[in-house]
Amino acid sequence: MNRPTRRRQRRAAGTSSVPRLPWRTVCNRLRPIEVLSDDQVEAIHHASLQVLAELGLRITDPEARRVLREAGAEVDEENEDVRFPPSMVEEHIAHVPAQFTLRARNPKKSLTIGGAHITFNAVGGPGFVSDLDKGRRAGTYAELCDFKRVMQSFDIIHYGGGGFEPLDLPPQSRHLDIVYAQATLTDKVWPTSLLGRRRARDGLAMACIVHGISRDELVEQPVVFGNINTNSPRLLDGPMAQGLMELARHGQPVVVTPFTLCGAMAPVTVVGALTQQNAEALAGMTLTQAIRPGTPVVYGGFTSNVDMRSGAPAFGTPEQTQATHATGQLVRRYRVPFRSSNTNASTSVDAQAAYESEMSLWGAVMAHANMIFHGAGWLEGGLVASFEKLVIDAEMLQMMAEYLRPLVVDDDTLALSAMREVAPGGHYFGADHTMQRYDKAFYTPIVSDWSNYENWLDNGGLDAQKRANAIWKRLLEEYEQPPLDPAVDEALKEYVAKRKVEIGDSDAIDR
Repeated sequence: MNRPTRRRQRRAAGTSSVPRLPWRTVCNRLRPIEVLSDDQVEAIHHASLQVLAELGLRITDPEARRVLREAGAEVDEENEDVRFPPSMVEEHIAHVPAQFTLRARNPKKSLTIGGAHITFNAVGGPGFVSDLDKGRRAGTYAELCDFKRVMQSFDIIHYGGGGFEPLDLPPQSRHLDIVYAQATLTDKVWPTSLLGRRRARDGLAMACIVHGISRDELVEQPVVFGNINTNSPRLLDGPMAQGLMELARHGQPVVVTPFTLCGAMAPVTVVGALTQQNAEALAGMTLTQAIRPGTPVVYGGFTSNVDMRSGAPAFGTPEQTQATHATGQLVRRYRVPFRSSNTNASTSVDAQAAYESEMSLWGAVMAHANMIFHGAGWLEGGLVASFEKLVIDAEMLQMMAEYLRPLVVDDDTLALSAMREVAPGGHYFGADHTMQRYDKAFYTPIVSDWSNYENWLDNGGLDAQKRANAIWKRLLEEYEQPPLDPAVDEALKEYVAKRKVEIGDSDAIDR
Protein backbone atom coordinates (compact mmCIF):
# COMPACT_ATOMS: atom_id res chain seq x y z
CA MET A 1 0.00 0.00 0.00
CA ASN A 2 1.52 3.35 -0.99
CA ARG A 3 1.98 6.30 1.34
CA PRO A 4 -0.79 8.56 -0.08
CA THR A 5 -3.32 5.74 0.29
CA ARG A 6 -2.35 5.18 3.94
CA ARG A 7 -2.63 8.90 4.58
CA ARG A 8 -6.11 9.05 3.06
CA GLN A 9 -7.24 6.06 5.10
CA ARG A 10 -5.96 7.58 8.34
CA ARG A 11 -7.58 10.89 7.51
CA ALA A 12 -10.91 9.25 6.72
CA ALA A 13 -10.74 7.34 9.99
CA GLY A 14 -9.70 10.45 11.92
CA THR A 15 -6.73 8.57 13.39
CA SER A 16 -2.98 9.06 13.61
CA SER A 17 -0.18 7.06 15.12
CA VAL A 18 0.89 10.20 17.05
CA PRO A 19 -1.59 11.63 19.59
CA ARG A 20 -1.78 15.44 19.43
CA LEU A 21 -3.99 18.19 20.72
CA PRO A 22 -6.30 19.79 18.16
CA TRP A 23 -5.91 23.41 17.09
CA ARG A 24 -7.33 25.77 19.67
CA THR A 25 -6.76 29.19 21.17
CA VAL A 26 -4.54 29.08 24.25
CA CYS A 27 -5.27 31.66 26.94
CA ASN A 28 -3.64 32.32 30.28
CA ARG A 29 -6.19 33.36 32.91
CA LEU A 30 -3.78 32.88 35.81
CA ARG A 31 -2.25 35.78 37.67
CA PRO A 32 1.20 36.63 36.31
CA ILE A 33 4.24 36.18 38.53
CA GLU A 34 5.60 39.59 39.53
CA VAL A 35 9.17 39.91 40.83
CA LEU A 36 9.13 43.73 41.05
CA SER A 37 7.04 46.19 43.03
CA ASP A 38 5.18 48.94 41.19
CA ASP A 39 7.80 51.45 42.37
CA GLN A 40 10.60 49.28 40.99
CA VAL A 41 8.86 49.02 37.62
CA GLU A 42 8.61 52.82 37.53
CA ALA A 43 12.28 53.14 38.48
CA ILE A 44 13.31 50.98 35.51
CA HIS A 45 10.96 52.90 33.21
CA HIS A 46 12.36 56.30 34.20
CA ALA A 47 15.96 55.04 34.06
CA SER A 48 15.25 53.79 30.52
CA LEU A 49 13.94 57.21 29.51
CA GLN A 50 17.07 58.75 31.01
CA VAL A 51 19.24 56.42 28.91
CA LEU A 52 17.36 57.43 25.76
CA ALA A 53 17.52 61.15 26.55
CA GLU A 54 21.15 61.35 27.70
CA LEU A 55 22.90 58.52 25.88
CA GLY A 56 20.52 57.62 23.05
CA LEU A 57 21.13 55.02 20.35
CA ARG A 58 23.40 54.90 17.36
CA ILE A 59 21.16 54.36 14.32
CA THR A 60 23.10 53.80 11.11
CA ASP A 61 20.25 54.25 8.63
CA PRO A 62 19.92 57.89 7.41
CA GLU A 63 16.20 57.56 6.66
CA ALA A 64 15.46 56.27 10.16
CA ARG A 65 17.37 59.21 11.64
CA ARG A 66 15.43 61.63 9.45
CA VAL A 67 12.09 60.16 10.52
CA LEU A 68 13.04 60.36 14.18
CA ARG A 69 14.36 63.92 13.84
CA GLU A 70 11.08 65.02 12.32
CA ALA A 71 9.26 63.28 15.17
CA GLY A 72 11.18 65.28 17.79
CA ALA A 73 14.43 63.39 18.41
CA GLU A 74 17.84 65.10 18.71
CA VAL A 75 20.12 63.74 15.96
CA ASP A 76 23.90 64.00 15.63
CA GLU A 77 24.42 63.11 11.97
CA GLU A 78 28.20 62.98 12.20
CA ASN A 79 28.16 60.29 14.88
CA GLU A 80 24.79 58.79 13.86
CA ASP A 81 23.54 59.28 17.42
CA VAL A 82 19.84 59.76 18.20
CA ARG A 83 18.56 61.00 21.56
CA PHE A 84 14.91 60.66 22.47
CA PRO A 85 13.16 63.22 24.69
CA PRO A 86 10.99 61.40 27.28
CA SER A 87 7.83 63.17 26.16
CA MET A 88 8.44 62.02 22.57
CA VAL A 89 8.75 58.39 23.66
CA GLU A 90 5.67 58.52 25.87
CA GLU A 91 3.60 60.17 23.13
CA HIS A 92 4.55 57.67 20.41
CA ILE A 93 4.28 54.39 22.34
CA ALA A 94 0.77 55.40 23.42
CA HIS A 95 -0.33 54.67 19.83
CA VAL A 96 0.72 50.98 19.94
CA PRO A 97 -2.40 48.75 19.98
CA ALA A 98 -2.77 46.46 22.97
CA GLN A 99 -4.03 43.61 20.77
CA PHE A 100 -4.27 42.74 17.09
CA THR A 101 -5.13 39.82 14.82
CA LEU A 102 -2.76 38.13 12.37
CA ARG A 103 -4.61 36.52 9.48
CA ALA A 104 -3.55 33.05 8.32
CA ARG A 105 -4.40 31.62 4.89
CA ASN A 106 -6.43 29.05 6.79
CA PRO A 107 -8.88 31.37 8.61
CA LYS A 108 -9.22 28.87 11.47
CA LYS A 109 -5.54 29.40 12.25
CA SER A 110 -5.56 33.19 12.44
CA LEU A 111 -4.03 34.46 15.68
CA THR A 112 -4.96 37.09 18.23
CA ILE A 113 -1.82 38.66 19.69
CA GLY A 114 -2.14 40.39 23.04
CA GLY A 115 -4.24 40.20 26.17
CA ALA A 116 -4.44 36.71 27.68
CA HIS A 117 -3.56 34.95 24.40
CA ILE A 118 -0.44 32.77 24.14
CA THR A 119 1.00 31.57 20.82
CA PHE A 120 3.97 29.28 20.22
CA ASN A 121 6.49 29.34 17.38
CA ALA A 122 9.30 26.90 16.57
CA VAL A 123 13.01 27.69 16.71
CA GLY A 124 14.19 30.16 14.09
CA GLY A 125 17.54 31.30 12.75
CA PRO A 126 20.11 28.53 13.40
CA GLY A 127 22.61 27.65 10.71
CA PHE A 128 22.78 24.02 11.79
CA VAL A 129 20.33 21.14 12.07
CA SER A 130 20.66 17.88 13.96
CA ASP A 131 18.98 14.52 14.44
CA LEU A 132 19.99 11.17 15.86
CA ASP A 133 20.61 9.68 12.42
CA LYS A 134 22.94 12.23 10.82
CA GLY A 135 24.17 14.30 13.76
CA ARG A 136 24.93 18.02 13.67
CA ARG A 137 25.38 19.52 10.21
CA ALA A 138 24.76 22.57 8.04
CA GLY A 139 21.09 22.83 7.15
CA THR A 140 19.77 22.24 3.63
CA TYR A 141 16.59 23.43 1.98
CA ALA A 142 15.21 19.89 1.65
CA GLU A 143 15.71 19.35 5.39
CA LEU A 144 14.15 22.73 6.18
CA CYS A 145 11.06 21.68 4.24
CA ASP A 146 10.87 18.48 6.30
CA PHE A 147 11.23 20.53 9.49
CA LYS A 148 8.31 22.71 8.42
CA ARG A 149 6.23 19.62 7.61
CA VAL A 150 6.75 18.38 11.16
CA MET A 151 5.89 21.84 12.49
CA GLN A 152 2.70 21.89 10.45
CA SER A 153 1.80 18.51 11.95
CA PHE A 154 1.66 19.99 15.47
CA ASP A 155 -1.33 22.26 16.05
CA ILE A 156 0.30 23.48 19.26
CA ILE A 157 2.86 25.25 17.04
CA HIS A 158 0.84 28.22 15.84
CA TYR A 159 3.21 29.59 13.19
CA GLY A 160 4.62 28.38 9.89
CA GLY A 161 7.87 30.29 10.30
CA GLY A 162 10.96 29.02 12.02
CA GLY A 163 13.45 26.28 11.28
CA PHE A 164 17.03 26.99 10.23
CA GLU A 165 19.02 28.60 7.45
CA PRO A 166 19.27 26.45 4.29
CA LEU A 167 22.98 26.97 3.73
CA ASP A 168 22.95 25.15 0.40
CA LEU A 169 21.10 28.13 -1.13
CA PRO A 170 22.61 31.53 -2.06
CA PRO A 171 22.39 33.92 0.91
CA GLN A 172 21.16 36.83 -1.17
CA SER A 173 18.02 35.00 -2.36
CA ARG A 174 17.35 32.16 0.08
CA HIS A 175 14.71 34.24 1.87
CA LEU A 176 12.49 33.74 -1.20
CA ASP A 177 12.70 29.96 -0.92
CA ILE A 178 12.08 30.11 2.82
CA VAL A 179 8.93 32.20 2.37
CA TYR A 180 7.74 29.91 -0.42
CA ALA A 181 8.19 26.85 1.83
CA GLN A 182 6.28 28.30 4.76
CA ALA A 183 3.55 29.70 2.49
CA THR A 184 2.92 26.36 0.78
CA LEU A 185 3.88 23.65 3.30
CA THR A 186 1.93 25.26 6.13
CA ASP A 187 -1.40 27.09 6.37
CA LYS A 188 -0.45 29.12 9.43
CA VAL A 189 0.74 32.66 10.06
CA TRP A 190 4.36 33.20 9.02
CA PRO A 191 7.06 35.91 9.25
CA THR A 192 9.26 37.58 6.68
CA SER A 193 12.94 38.46 6.98
CA LEU A 194 13.59 42.06 8.02
CA LEU A 195 17.27 42.00 7.02
CA GLY A 196 16.97 44.99 4.73
CA ARG A 197 14.22 46.75 2.81
CA ARG A 198 14.09 44.37 -0.16
CA ARG A 199 13.75 41.21 1.90
CA ALA A 200 10.87 42.82 3.76
CA ARG A 201 9.27 43.90 0.47
CA ASP A 202 9.59 40.39 -0.95
CA GLY A 203 7.80 38.99 2.09
CA LEU A 204 5.03 41.55 1.76
CA ALA A 205 4.63 40.84 -1.95
CA MET A 206 4.39 37.08 -1.40
CA ALA A 207 1.93 37.58 1.46
CA CYS A 208 -0.25 39.63 -0.89
CA ILE A 209 -0.18 36.78 -3.42
CA VAL A 210 -1.16 34.21 -0.79
CA HIS A 211 -4.02 36.31 0.60
CA GLY A 212 -5.22 37.73 -2.71
CA ILE A 213 -4.86 41.36 -1.67
CA SER A 214 -3.04 44.41 -2.97
CA ARG A 215 -0.17 46.21 -1.28
CA ASP A 216 -2.53 49.09 -0.42
CA GLU A 217 -4.90 46.69 1.34
CA LEU A 218 -2.21 45.45 3.72
CA VAL A 219 -2.73 48.30 6.17
CA GLU A 220 -6.25 47.07 6.86
CA GLN A 221 -5.31 43.48 7.69
CA PRO A 222 -2.05 42.24 9.21
CA VAL A 223 -1.06 39.04 7.38
CA VAL A 224 2.70 38.87 7.94
CA PHE A 225 5.11 40.00 10.65
CA GLY A 226 8.82 40.29 11.25
CA ASN A 227 11.30 40.42 14.11
CA ILE A 228 14.22 42.82 14.46
CA ASN A 229 17.05 42.65 16.97
CA THR A 230 18.87 45.71 18.17
CA ASN A 231 22.64 45.26 18.23
CA SER A 232 22.98 45.71 21.95
CA PRO A 233 24.29 47.84 23.48
CA ARG A 234 22.35 50.79 22.00
CA LEU A 235 22.80 50.22 18.28
CA LEU A 236 20.17 49.79 15.56
CA ASP A 237 21.84 48.90 12.27
CA GLY A 238 20.72 49.90 8.80
CA PRO A 239 19.24 46.60 7.56
CA MET A 240 17.17 46.09 10.73
CA ALA A 241 15.91 49.69 10.64
CA GLN A 242 14.99 49.36 6.96
CA GLY A 243 13.07 46.14 7.53
CA LEU A 244 11.22 47.67 10.49
CA MET A 245 10.24 50.75 8.50
CA GLU A 246 9.07 48.76 5.49
CA LEU A 247 6.64 46.70 7.56
CA ALA A 248 5.48 49.70 9.58
CA ARG A 249 4.62 51.64 6.41
CA HIS A 250 2.24 48.84 5.46
CA GLY A 251 0.74 48.40 8.93
CA GLN A 252 2.28 44.97 9.47
CA PRO A 253 3.39 43.96 12.98
CA VAL A 254 7.01 44.35 14.02
CA VAL A 255 8.55 42.49 16.96
CA VAL A 256 11.29 44.68 18.47
CA THR A 257 13.70 42.49 20.44
CA PRO A 258 16.91 43.68 22.09
CA PHE A 259 19.36 40.79 22.65
CA THR A 260 20.80 41.63 26.06
CA LEU A 261 23.07 39.19 27.85
CA CYS A 262 24.02 40.29 31.35
CA GLY A 263 27.77 40.84 31.56
CA ALA A 264 28.33 40.87 27.79
CA MET A 265 26.05 43.13 25.72
CA ALA A 266 24.35 44.57 28.81
CA PRO A 267 25.29 45.45 32.41
CA VAL A 268 26.08 42.47 34.62
CA THR A 269 23.10 43.10 36.91
CA VAL A 270 19.68 41.85 35.84
CA VAL A 271 18.09 45.22 36.60
CA GLY A 272 20.76 47.08 34.63
CA ALA A 273 20.26 44.74 31.66
CA LEU A 274 16.50 45.24 31.91
CA THR A 275 16.97 49.01 31.86
CA GLN A 276 19.04 48.81 28.69
CA GLN A 277 16.65 46.30 27.11
CA ASN A 278 13.72 48.56 27.90
CA ALA A 279 15.43 51.62 26.43
CA GLU A 280 16.24 49.82 23.19
CA ALA A 281 12.74 48.34 22.91
CA LEU A 282 11.11 51.73 23.51
CA ALA A 283 13.33 53.29 20.84
CA GLY A 284 12.32 50.69 18.25
CA MET A 285 8.65 51.01 19.18
CA THR A 286 8.91 54.80 18.87
CA LEU A 287 10.37 54.46 15.36
CA THR A 288 7.46 52.26 14.22
CA GLN A 289 4.92 54.82 15.44
CA ALA A 290 6.86 57.70 13.90
CA ILE A 291 6.50 55.86 10.57
CA ARG A 292 2.81 55.02 10.98
CA PRO A 293 0.87 55.61 14.22
CA GLY A 294 -1.13 52.56 15.25
CA THR A 295 1.24 50.05 13.66
CA PRO A 296 1.08 46.80 15.69
CA VAL A 297 4.26 46.28 17.69
CA VAL A 298 5.32 43.49 20.01
CA TYR A 299 7.83 44.19 22.78
CA GLY A 300 10.44 41.44 22.59
CA GLY A 301 12.30 40.50 25.76
CA PHE A 302 15.46 38.41 25.43
CA THR A 303 17.57 39.07 28.51
CA SER A 304 19.70 36.25 29.89
CA ASN A 305 23.27 36.03 31.11
CA VAL A 306 26.67 34.61 30.20
CA ASP A 307 28.98 32.17 31.90
CA MET A 308 31.47 34.63 33.39
CA ARG A 309 34.18 31.97 33.34
CA SER A 310 34.03 31.51 29.56
CA GLY A 311 31.82 34.26 28.15
CA ALA A 312 29.48 31.66 26.63
CA PRO A 313 25.76 32.52 26.58
CA ALA A 314 23.64 30.76 29.20
CA PHE A 315 19.91 30.13 28.84
CA GLY A 316 17.16 28.75 31.03
CA THR A 317 18.87 30.30 34.03
CA PRO A 318 17.28 31.77 37.17
CA GLU A 319 18.41 35.21 35.95
CA GLN A 320 16.69 34.75 32.59
CA THR A 321 13.45 33.74 34.28
CA GLN A 322 13.60 36.71 36.65
CA ALA A 323 14.24 39.02 33.69
CA THR A 324 11.31 37.51 31.79
CA HIS A 325 8.91 38.03 34.67
CA ALA A 326 10.13 41.61 35.13
CA THR A 327 9.79 42.27 31.40
CA GLY A 328 6.20 41.10 31.59
CA GLN A 329 5.55 43.72 34.24
CA LEU A 330 7.09 46.45 32.07
CA VAL A 331 5.07 45.33 29.06
CA ARG A 332 1.83 45.41 31.04
CA ARG A 333 2.70 48.94 32.11
CA TYR A 334 2.88 49.97 28.44
CA ARG A 335 -0.18 47.87 27.50
CA VAL A 336 1.48 46.30 24.46
CA PRO A 337 1.88 42.64 23.38
CA PHE A 338 4.89 40.70 24.67
CA ARG A 339 7.27 38.26 22.98
CA SER A 340 9.54 35.88 24.92
CA SER A 341 11.41 32.63 24.18
CA ASN A 342 11.96 28.99 25.15
CA THR A 343 15.73 28.48 25.25
CA ASN A 344 18.52 26.30 26.56
CA ALA A 345 22.31 26.06 26.23
CA SER A 346 22.68 22.29 25.99
CA THR A 347 24.65 20.74 23.15
CA SER A 348 22.47 17.62 23.08
CA VAL A 349 18.88 16.55 23.62
CA ASP A 350 19.43 15.61 27.24
CA ALA A 351 18.24 16.41 30.74
CA GLN A 352 19.95 19.82 30.64
CA ALA A 353 18.08 20.73 27.44
CA ALA A 354 14.80 19.72 29.10
CA TYR A 355 15.17 21.46 32.46
CA GLU A 356 16.60 24.68 31.00
CA SER A 357 13.81 24.76 28.41
CA GLU A 358 11.19 24.14 31.08
CA MET A 359 12.67 26.94 33.18
CA SER A 360 12.54 29.45 30.35
CA LEU A 361 9.15 28.24 29.06
CA TRP A 362 7.60 28.45 32.53
CA GLY A 363 9.08 31.92 32.91
CA ALA A 364 7.56 33.06 29.60
CA VAL A 365 4.12 31.61 30.32
CA MET A 366 3.88 32.99 33.85
CA ALA A 367 5.11 36.38 32.63
CA HIS A 368 2.10 36.32 30.27
CA ALA A 369 4.05 36.40 27.02
CA ASN A 370 1.80 36.51 23.96
CA MET A 371 4.31 35.22 21.41
CA ILE A 372 6.77 32.56 22.56
CA PHE A 373 9.48 32.25 19.92
CA HIS A 374 11.92 29.34 19.70
CA GLY A 375 9.20 27.36 21.44
CA ALA A 376 10.21 24.04 19.88
CA GLY A 377 13.49 22.71 18.54
CA TRP A 378 16.06 25.14 19.99
CA LEU A 379 19.41 23.58 20.94
CA GLU A 380 23.01 24.66 21.65
CA GLY A 381 22.19 28.25 22.54
CA GLY A 382 20.27 28.75 19.31
CA LEU A 383 22.94 27.47 16.93
CA VAL A 384 21.10 24.23 16.18
CA ALA A 385 17.55 23.22 15.25
CA SER A 386 16.93 19.66 16.42
CA PHE A 387 14.24 17.36 15.03
CA GLU A 388 14.07 15.39 18.28
CA LYS A 389 13.96 18.53 20.42
CA LEU A 390 11.14 19.83 18.19
CA VAL A 391 9.02 16.83 19.20
CA ILE A 392 9.97 16.92 22.90
CA ASP A 393 9.26 20.64 23.08
CA ALA A 394 5.90 20.13 21.38
CA GLU A 395 5.12 17.75 24.24
CA MET A 396 6.01 20.46 26.77
CA LEU A 397 3.96 23.07 24.90
CA GLN A 398 0.94 20.76 24.84
CA MET A 399 1.32 20.04 28.54
CA MET A 400 1.54 23.77 29.25
CA ALA A 401 -1.57 24.43 27.17
CA GLU A 402 -3.47 21.72 29.06
CA TYR A 403 -2.28 23.11 32.39
CA LEU A 404 -3.67 26.52 31.42
CA ARG A 405 -7.16 25.14 30.80
CA PRO A 406 -9.30 26.34 33.71
CA LEU A 407 -10.70 23.78 36.11
CA VAL A 408 -14.46 23.39 35.99
CA VAL A 409 -16.18 23.07 39.34
CA ASP A 410 -19.76 21.76 39.09
CA ASP A 411 -21.85 18.81 40.25
CA ASP A 412 -20.30 16.56 37.63
CA THR A 413 -16.64 17.33 38.44
CA LEU A 414 -17.20 17.31 42.19
CA ALA A 415 -17.94 13.61 41.64
CA LEU A 416 -20.07 12.97 44.71
CA SER A 417 -21.97 10.30 42.76
CA ALA A 418 -18.72 8.38 42.27
CA MET A 419 -17.87 8.65 45.95
CA ARG A 420 -21.29 7.23 46.85
CA GLU A 421 -20.68 4.32 44.49
CA VAL A 422 -17.26 3.30 45.82
CA ALA A 423 -17.04 1.73 49.26
CA PRO A 424 -14.25 2.61 51.71
CA GLY A 425 -11.03 0.85 50.69
CA GLY A 426 -12.33 0.21 47.16
CA HIS A 427 -11.23 1.75 43.87
CA TYR A 428 -12.68 3.93 41.12
CA PHE A 429 -11.50 2.01 38.05
CA GLY A 430 -14.90 0.45 37.42
CA ALA A 431 -17.11 3.25 38.68
CA ASP A 432 -19.70 4.57 36.22
CA HIS A 433 -18.28 8.07 36.61
CA THR A 434 -14.84 6.78 35.61
CA MET A 435 -16.05 4.57 32.75
CA GLN A 436 -17.91 7.48 31.16
CA ARG A 437 -14.71 9.58 31.09
CA TYR A 438 -11.73 7.24 31.13
CA ASP A 439 -10.63 7.77 27.53
CA LYS A 440 -10.61 11.58 27.75
CA ALA A 441 -10.03 12.19 31.45
CA PHE A 442 -6.31 13.01 31.21
CA TYR A 443 -3.73 14.40 28.83
CA THR A 444 -2.41 11.82 26.37
CA PRO A 445 1.34 12.30 25.87
CA ILE A 446 3.26 12.35 22.60
CA VAL A 447 6.67 11.26 23.90
CA SER A 448 6.29 10.22 27.53
CA ASP A 449 6.27 6.48 28.22
CA TRP A 450 4.21 5.59 31.30
CA SER A 451 4.65 1.81 31.07
CA ASN A 452 6.42 -0.24 33.73
CA TYR A 453 10.05 -1.27 33.40
CA GLU A 454 9.34 -4.72 31.94
CA ASN A 455 6.99 -3.42 29.25
CA TRP A 456 9.34 -0.54 28.47
CA LEU A 457 12.19 -3.02 28.03
CA ASP A 458 10.06 -5.32 25.84
CA ASN A 459 9.30 -2.33 23.58
CA GLY A 460 12.99 -1.68 22.97
CA GLY A 461 14.01 0.24 26.10
CA LEU A 462 13.98 3.55 24.18
CA ASP A 463 14.74 6.82 25.95
CA ALA A 464 12.84 10.04 25.17
CA GLN A 465 15.22 11.16 22.43
CA LYS A 466 14.92 7.85 20.57
CA ARG A 467 11.15 7.89 20.90
CA ALA A 468 11.10 11.45 19.55
CA ASN A 469 13.24 10.33 16.62
CA ALA A 470 10.65 7.72 15.66
CA ILE A 471 7.80 10.21 16.13
CA TRP A 472 9.03 12.92 13.76
CA LYS A 473 9.61 10.27 11.10
CA ARG A 474 6.05 9.00 11.52
CA LEU A 475 4.75 12.55 11.25
CA LEU A 476 6.61 12.99 7.96
CA GLU A 477 5.03 9.78 6.65
CA GLU A 478 1.57 11.00 7.63
CA TYR A 479 2.05 14.62 6.50
CA GLU A 480 -0.46 16.04 4.04
CA GLN A 481 0.22 19.38 2.43
CA PRO A 482 -2.58 21.83 3.21
CA PRO A 483 -4.67 22.71 0.13
CA LEU A 484 -3.54 25.72 -1.90
CA ASP A 485 -5.07 27.21 -5.03
CA PRO A 486 -2.82 26.11 -7.94
CA ALA A 487 -3.01 29.64 -9.34
CA VAL A 488 -1.61 31.02 -6.08
CA ASP A 489 1.15 28.43 -6.07
CA GLU A 490 2.07 29.31 -9.66
CA ALA A 491 2.08 33.04 -8.88
CA LEU A 492 4.42 32.44 -5.95
CA LYS A 493 6.79 30.41 -8.12
CA GLU A 494 6.77 33.11 -10.79
CA TYR A 495 7.55 35.81 -8.25
CA VAL A 496 10.44 33.81 -6.76
CA ALA A 497 11.90 33.09 -10.19
CA LYS A 498 11.61 36.74 -11.27
CA ARG A 499 13.24 38.04 -8.11
CA LYS A 500 16.12 35.57 -8.32
CA VAL A 501 16.93 36.85 -11.80
CA GLU A 502 16.77 40.44 -10.57
CA ILE A 503 18.96 39.70 -7.56
CA GLY A 504 21.48 37.65 -9.55
CA ASP A 505 24.80 37.14 -7.83
CA SER A 506 24.68 40.43 -5.96
CA ASP A 507 25.65 40.41 -2.30
CA ALA A 508 23.82 43.66 -1.65
CA ILE A 509 21.34 43.19 1.18
CA ASP A 510 18.95 45.82 -0.11
CA ARG A 511 18.81 44.94 -3.81
